[in-house]
Amino acid sequence: MGRHTCEAGHDGRREIPVHIRISSGNDLDMYQSQFLELRQRLLYAEKESEKRSHELSSALDEIKRVVAKRMNLTTNHTEDMKWTMLNLTRKLPVHLTSVYYYLPHLQEHKDAIFPNVIFGQQRTGVSLVMGIPTVKREKQHYLMNTLQSLLYELSEEQKNDCVIIVFVAEVNAEYVNSVAETVKTSFPREIQSGVLEVISPPPSYYPDLSNLKKTFGDSEDRVRWRTKQNLDYSFLMLYAQPKGTFYLQLEDDIIAKPDYIQSIKNFAAKQSQEWMILEFSHLGFIGKLFKSEDLPLIVDFFLMFYKDKPIDWLIDHLLWVKVCHPEKDAKHCEKEKAKLRIHAKPSLFQHVGIYSSLAGKIQNLKDKDFGKNVLHKAHNNPPAKVHTSLRIYQQYTLEKIYNGKNYFWALAPVAGDYISFTFLNPLKVEKYFFRSGNMEHPGDKLFNTTVEVLPADETLRKELVDNGSKFNYPATKDGYLKIGAFENGIAEGSINQSIGKIQAIRLSINSDSPVWAILSEVLIKTSEN
Repeated sequence: MGRHTCEAGHDGRREIPVHIRISSGNDLDMYQSQFLELRQRLLYAEKESEKRSHELSSALDEIKRVVAKRMNLTTNHTEDMKWTMLNLTRKLPVHLTSVYYYLPHLQEHKDAIFPNVIFGQQRTGVSLVMGIPTVKREKQHYLMNTLQSLLYELSEEQKNDCVIIVFVAEVNAEYVNSVAETVKTSFPREIQSGVLEVISPPPSYYPDLSNLKKTFGDSEDRVRWRTKQNLDYSFLMLYAQPKGTFYLQLEDDIIAKPDYIQSIKNFAAKQSQEWMILEFSHLGFIGKLFKSEDLPLIVDFFLMFYKDKPIDWLIDHLLWVKVCHPEKDAKHCEKEKAKLRIHAKPSLFQHVGIYSSLAGKIQNLKDKDFGKNVLHKAHNNPPAKVHTSLRIYQQYTLEKIYNGKNYFWALAPVAGDYISFTFLNPLKVEKYFFRSGNMEHPGDKLFNTTVEVLPADETLRKELVDNGSKFNYPATKDGYLKIGAFENGIAEGSINQSIGKIQAIRLSINSDSPVWAILSEVLIKTSEN
C-alpha cells in the first residue's frame, strides 16, 4: 500500500501536498500535470469524505440504538435520552501519577493506591457509581440500614446500570472482614450480581498521621480524623472513576428517597449549562454528584491540601479557584460558584446518624429540604377481617396498613406467628403483593415467611387435609395451600384460578426473627378491585 503524505493545516483540515512537474518549455504539459494532480486530490478528498461519512453514520446508528433501547425500558423518555447522550460523551481514563507526588511515601509502595477488593464482580461501564466510605464507630452502626435504603425498590434495570462501592476505610483486617461478611450475608444477590462491592485500602496507603499541624482550633484527634477522611474520599474516588459516567458521594448513615436514581437522572439531564457538582443534600459531603471525568482534577486538589482543611471547605475552595475573580466582591464570587454547584430540591438523602465516626462527637444534623418519607403505600383492598399473633407496636396496627392509612409494625416475630386476612365474602383473588420494611426501617423485614391461601370450598379443604394438594402447592394440616414466600422482604405472585374462590390469606412465620417486622404495603387484587 502507498503512504499518504498529508499533514494537518492550521485550520485543522487535511492538506494534500501538490508536487508540480514542469516540462521545460511546455506550458501545456505543466497545466495538464496540475490538472491531473488536482483531480487526484479531489478523488482522494471524496474517498476520505465517504469514509468519514460511514464512520459518522455508524456512530449515529450506535447512538440511536442505545437511545432506543433506553426509551423502550423507561417511562421518562426525554430525560433518559439526555442522560444517555451524557453517558456517550463522558468516558475518560484516569491518571494516577500525581498521587505519588502528593503522597511521596507511596514511592516505596506503588501498589498501595489499588484497593483490596474483598467482594464484587469488578463491574464497569455503568451510568452511576455510588461511593460509601465507612469506618469503625464506638457506638451505633448504620451501614446496613443505609444499604437497605439505597437498594429499596430499585428496578432490575437500575441495578444493572449502577454500582455501590462500600469502602471500609480501616486497616485492621479482622474488622474489615467482619464488615465485608455482614454485607455479603445481608445482600448475597447484590454481591453476586455486581451491583455491590466491598473494598478496603492497603495499610501502606496512609502516611504517618501522628504529627499533623493543628489548625482552626481543632484538637489533634479532630485534625487527624478530618485528614484521614480527605485521604479516604480521594482513594474511593480514584477507584470509582473508571467504572462509570457519574459518581455520587454518599456516607454510611443516610436514608434515600424512593426512586432517587431516576430523580438524579432527570435533574442532571435538565441542566443547560456546564456544572461541576449537583447537590442532592445540603449536608456535608452527602449526595454530591460529579462527572467521573472531573474526579482526577478534584482528587488532585484534595491531595494538595489534605492536611490543611476539611473536605467540604476544599470543594468550596476548588470552585473559588475555577471561577472567582480576585478583583471582584464576594457576592460576585458566590454567584459564579452557584453556576458550577447546583442544588436540587427537594433533597434526596437524609442524614440519620447520631454518633459520628469521630469518637465522642454527637451530630443531630437534618436536611430541612428532605421532607418526610412516604413510609407506606395504600391500596384499595377487599373487605376483610384482619388478625395477627404478633405484638403490635403502639398505633401501627394491621388494620391501618390493610386500609392504606399507615404501616403495620410489630415486635420481633417468633416461629408460629401469623398475619391473616379473612374476607367477608369468598373471592376470586388474581394476585397478591406484600412488602415488609420501609424507608426509615428497611431492615424490619419478614424472614422465612410463607404466603398461604384457604380455599372457600370446604370439600376441597377436607380433601387437602386428607390427601394433600393436587395444585402443585404444598398443603398445611389445616387446609391452607402454600403458594409463595418472602424473598428479600417482598412476597408477590399470581394465584392459580383453578383453586376457586379464596376465603383467607395467611402469612406464616416459620422461624424466630432477630428484628422487628413492618408491613408497608398490602395489595390483594381481585377481578372486582
